Amino acid sequence: MASKKIIATNRKAYHDYFIEETHEAGIVLTGTEIKSVRAGRVNLRDSYVRVRDGELWLIDTHIAPYEQAGRSSHEPQRPRKLLMHRREINRLQGKVQERGYTIVPLRLYLKDNKWAKVEIALARGKKLYDKRRAIAEREAQREVERALARRRRDGS
Repeated sequence: MASKKIIATNRKAYHDYFIEETHEAGIVLTGTEIKSVRAGRVNLRDSYVRVRDGELWLIDTHIAPYEQAGRSSHEPQRPRKLLMHRREINRLQGKVQERGYTIVPLRLYLKDNKWAKVEIALARGKKLYDKRRAIAEREAQREVERALARRRRDGS
């Protein structure tokens, strides 16, 4: 069983999109980038994935410069290539082109404490009323849990 150490999570993606399916992709990083990733200095908040020339590219992911590198450090928001099988890329590209889907990164993690991987998702954008409904459901669930906890505490 492969161990995963989660480095960064894109919580905004779950709020803004309906997640249809997820995939694992490798990520091409430079030496200073992997050191920053291991230090947990990654932000996926406004990131997205674009298909360009039959390749997947991770856009707008901020990996902070590695402090010990000095001037030879990397550019924080450069596009980074993702590694997946050709037929998976073609399938994702087809869905994005015809059905109005987008591809967003959900998590960046280290697999077996050595390989940097990105969990990407085929997602469909939520409308404002969908977001409001999700918030209302979450708050209602919290109220139910609070009431049950109060009941258990008072009954014991």
